[in-house]
Amino acid sequence: MYVRGTNFVAQSTRVQQVPGRAALNRATPDRAAGSLPGVTEDLLSRLERFYDAVPRDRAAVERHGTFELFLNQGTPYPFYARPVLGGPPPTAADLAAVRARQRELGQPESFEWVDQTTPGLLPIAEAAGLSVLRAPLLVLDPARLADPGDTARIVAAAAPDAAALLAAVAAVAQVGFGAPGTTTGDGGPAERDAALKLPDESALARQLDDIRSGVRAYAYAELPGQGIVASGISQRAGDVAEIAGVATLPAARRRGLAGAVTALLARQALEHGVRTVFLSAASDDVARVYERQGFDRVATACIAEPAA
Repeated sequence: MYVRGTNFVAQSTRVQQVPGRAALNRATPDRAAGSLPGVTEDLLSRLERFYDAVPRDRAAVERHGTFELFLNQGTPYPFYARPVLGGPPPTAADLAAVRARQRELGQPESFEWVDQTTPGLLPIAEAAGLSVLRAPLLVLDPARLADPGDTARIVAAAAPDAAALLAAVAAVAQVGFGAPGTTTGDGGPAERDAALKLPDESALARQLDDIRSGVRAYAYAELPGQGIVASGISQRAGDVAEIAGVATLPAARRRGLAGAVTALLARQALEHGVRTVFLSAASDDVARVYERQGFDRVATACIAEPAA
């Protein structure tokens, strides 16, 4: 499953809406990549513009020196802070100011960035006592995309059971991310059903609008007699799409279902004009699963929060 998980799926957590192309097309300067061989500055800049664009439609933005703080605006889920797109290197003083503002607002002290794009932030965050998750960031090689087979399905906005399908997608993510990793476990259909919660009318309308507009896609895989046991989503800004929230019920793992969901979402994105498909994985073990689907490691996504 991916590090950017239930935040993208469950109605009670962060759901990021993608704005138009204008925000995505804002320029960023070249920086020393420090990434894997063959990874270009253009690719890293495209990813950075995507990350900057994603939260703007559903978040207020505050500038704090070298950071921008995204704040939930009429939504029940929190956002985070990121380095200013194309801005100067982040400073320890600005990081401390953002954290103070987050505490003042009752928001999580959370920061996200790509290490190769903002290489100086990692030591600053760690020196400030933050715990930094380093997640492999992978980009699809379309020529190597695995065949998704016929196991996975895309949720259609016109489906009469769309609300139930979307609720199951979120419930699977909640159960799956509650038991991180790739090993099998006890969480199965009963735990999924206990977590089911139909989206309210406004949330459902927003999800269906996102599907119709091509901003977002939801996929799932079923097992006979068990219903939906794996799910994931993709979200798009311009011609870049991120796959996230891919999870499998622990009892249904190691059957290739997460891979099938991922491959289907990637293929669907490519068929709709996306040029760059990427994801971030929660661990090296998870990253290896998706390397088999045609993804290559290009960088490291960082998420910093206070140590538990």
